[in-house]
Amino acid sequence: MLGMYRNRVKGRTPKGRISFQRMVQLLSAALLNGYVAGFHKGKIFTGGTKAICVPVLNCYSCPGALGACPIGSLQAAVGGMKRHFPFYVLGTLMLFGVVLGRAVCGLLCPFGLVQDLLYKIPVPKIRVPKRVDRPARYIKYMVLLVLVVLLPAFAVTESGVTPPYFCQYICPAGTLGGGIPLMIADPALRKLAGALFSWKALVLAVIVAASMGIHRPFCRYLCPLGAFYAWFNRFSFFQMRLDARKCIDCKACERVCPMAVEVTKDINSPECIRCGACKTACPTGAIRSGFERGAKRTEGESFFEEP
Repeated sequence: MLGMYRNRVKGRTPKGRISFQRMVQLLSAALLNGYVAGFHKGKIFTGGTKAICVPVLNCYSCPGALGACPIGSLQAAVGGMKRHFPFYVLGTLMLFGVVLGRAVCGLLCPFGLVQDLLYKIPVPKIRVPKRVDRPARYIKYMVLLVLVVLLPAFAVTESGVTPPYFCQYICPAGTLGGGIPLMIADPALRKLAGALFSWKALVLAVIVAASMGIHRPFCRYLCPLGAFYAWFNRFSFFQMRLDARKCIDCKACERVCPMAVEVTKDINSPECIRCGACKTACPTGAIRSGFERGAKRTEGESFFEEP
């Protein structure tokens, strides 16, 4: 039986045709960073939309960025002079979390797209052992709690304003989308670059190298935004469903999952980014995804509207 489906397991997207996921990723990246003149001028966009918090990790300092990064905004709110509660930022993130869950990571995040493309480079791939992989996934929750919330909220500085610790010391998306383009466009900035930028460049280089051999290492282990959205995966409106009656337990879905989710055991795991790779690889059409219409669903039935 498995032999009958061998060709379909490889995926249904015809060779040479861009997948739905990739089209959405490219469109999202273009819309979020649509100020093309900024890359030429080496200037940050300061228009009215910069006050709008986008749902993905997209650096405020990127020359093309039209909105504000939620992680940077969160740190600015809790670590600013007034240290107010970030109602707007959390409300925005919770809205996207309740509606999409980690589909935001799989479909909308530009740095997720970067990692996906890096993994396509033909170099030896690394399979991280479960005894290392599973505990390491909790690091992103610690990054969210310590670097994004606790340190900005409670660290004491002379100015009364705490640094955005995650953005300043770790965020590779900021280095790639903001730091490097500004350095290229403005020679004066290159002269000012010091040890901190060298450190950030090293962090980016390590993640880029890791992304060639491990699918989405930043999403798996370090991203605080992914950690936040993970809490909504099990009850968000957008869900994944596995029909046990159609499943032949071929594990094709698990072999293609970029987040190494055990699909047949927990398809709506907090680690699932709803990229659709498992759905494409399934030879029997046992996996579906979409928005639940209401509470009329009974056991064994799914009411979905396909995206």
